[in-house]
Amino acid sequence: MVLTNRTKVSGFLLMGFSENPDLQLLQAFLFLVMYLLALTSNFIIITITTLDEQLQSPMYYFLKQLSLLDACFISVTVPQSINNPLTGNGCISYAQCMLQVFFFTSLAWGEVAILTVMSYDRYVAICYPLHYELIMDLRKCKRAVTAVWVSGGITGIMYTTATFSITFCNAKVIHQFFCDVPQIMKLSCSNDYLAVIGANILMTVAALACFISIAFSYIHIFSTVLRIPSAEGRSKVFSTCLPHLFVVSFFLSTGICAYLKPTSDYSTALDLLLSIFYTVIPPTLNPVIYSLRNEIMKRAIQKLISPDQIQRKRILKLLFYIRINMEKHEQHFTILSIGKSLIDLLS
Repeated sequence: MVLTNRTKVSGFLLMGFSENPDLQLLQAFLFLVMYLLALTSNFIIITITTLDEQLQSPMYYFLKQLSLLDACFISVTVPQSINNPLTGNGCISYAQCMLQVFFFTSLAWGEVAILTVMSYDRYVAICYPLHYELIMDLRKCKRAVTAVWVSGGITGIMYTTATFSITFCNAKVIHQFFCDVPQIMKLSCSNDYLAVIGANILMTVAALACFISIAFSYIHIFSTVLRIPSAEGRSKVFSTCLPHLFVVSFFLSTGICAYLKPTSDYSTALDLLLSIFYTVIPPTLNPVIYSLRNEIMKRAIQKLISPDQIQRKRILKLLFYIRINMEKHEQHFTILSIGKSLIDLLS
């Protein structure tokens, strides 16, 4: 029995944004800046919501989960897109591509799910403040977060299974800076991607249901806020909720457009632009829109920058925990060195 290249796939070639070396370096630099901004801001939020006793309410618990998802989400795609132009090698193995599809789709759905939970939390807090502690107790919050992560894992398994059941052609070239499902579908030899289309439709329906739920929550929030006699109070809520609604709409609309639109109907340039909108920009902007504009968070950050003795010990304890786990799981040496440097700085 002869095996052909149509059924045996050794890897893929990621083409990225341009074949011009100067443009490749520019892209790597811009992605590096955005990546460091996203990691730094999300790490700050995770740290202060863990250490500060005033930030232990459900709202900040969900914000910490969003920051964790954002940090993981942007780390799935961007580091490789920075490394490829610098090394001049865009090859990615079959196993790496599978893992990238799994984690990307898992975390993308996790983002949608946690944003839905957060909108419900704000709906209860503003519309039913007297019942807030009863409705949003710690046990229910933990169950909601567990559901977010589990549903993300199920989504990742579904997409990975459907995507890599495709029979690929000889030219395994992906015109994208990561293994994106719509681009992988273009490599099908026999149009055997009905399973992927089914997964796209199913997750689109689920995403639209989440968006309707988010919109419903904010409509009720706005109607409640309009009855507030204080103009300052109304302005504060609107300035917080409207950016939230915009980010959710932006993230979902670009993702749905990329995953549902027929692959032959739009250009590679539009593919790349859309992918930036739903992979790089949301994790970078979310910390600013959801957390760093909050006055309580700003005060907590100031306390973190100038910690007292007790706070200093808690920070060191957290950093030592991160360092031990990094060494245990043999994470990338650069991240490890950053952790060590922070510990040395605070010691």
